[in-house]
Amino acid sequence: MANKGKKYQDALKQIDREKFYGAEEAIELVKKTATANFDESVELAARLGVDPKKADQQIRGAVVLPHGTGKTQSVLVFAKGEKAKEAEAAGADFVGEEDMINKVTQGWLGFDVVVATPDMMAQVGKLGRVLGPKGLMPNPKTGTVTFDVEKAVNEIKAGKVEYRVDKSGNLHVPLGKASFDNDKLVDNFKAMMDTLVKVKPSAAKGTYLRNVSLASTMGPGLKVNVSSYK
Repeated sequence: MANKGKKYQDALKQIDREKFYGAEEAIELVKKTATANFDESVELAARLGVDPKKADQQIRGAVVLPHGTGKTQSVLVFAKGEKAKEAEAAGADFVGEEDMINKVTQGWLGFDVVVATPDMMAQVGKLGRVLGPKGLMPNPKTGTVTFDVEKAVNEIKAGKVEYRVDKSGNLHVPLGKASFDNDKLVDNFKAMMDTLVKVKPSAAKGTYLRNVSLASTMGPGLKVNVSSYK
C-alpha cells in the first residue's frame, strides 16, 4: 500500500473494500474516484468458476456494448477482390493481402483489431508468432474470421470488445470511460454480464461467477453484487 499515490489513498477512503455494491452504486463510486488528469477507462474484472485447461470450459468471444467503449479502434482487414472493397467501404483503416502481411512481418503493428476472410487464413496464419502474443490473431469465435467483413468492421467501430479467460479463469473487459453517463456504463455492464451468463459452459461445476469487480484505470476496485445473475 505504501507505493500507492495520495489520490489512490484518498479514493480508497471513499469505499468499503469488503462491501458488495449494486452495479449502479459501484459505477457511481468508480466515477467519483477516477481523479487522474485523463479520462480513465472503467473496467470489469471477473473470476469465473471454470477450468480453462479443459477445451469445453474455455471462454472466449466478443460482445458489442450498447454505448461502445469511448475508444475508436483501428481495424486491419486481410481480404482480396470484392471483399477488400467491402472492407474499405465499411470503414476499415487498413486493407490488403500479401502487402499487409509483409508489412506486419517487418514489425508494423499500427492497428487495434485484425479481421480476415477465411480464404486468407492460410497466409495470415504465418503471422501467428507476431499477432498471437498480442491477442491480435483473427479467430472465428470472436467474429474476426468471416466473409461478412462489412458486419465485422461495423461492429468493431460501434464498440465491440473481446473477452477471454486467462489460465486462472480471470478476464478483464473495458466498459467505457469515466466521462460516460452513469446509465450508459450500467447498460454496458449489464450487456457484459448477460453475455457471460449466456456463455457459461455446461461442464462448469460449482459457483460460476465467483467474483466481479469494477475499477477505473488508476482507482481501487469495488466488489459488485451479481447474485441476480447467478
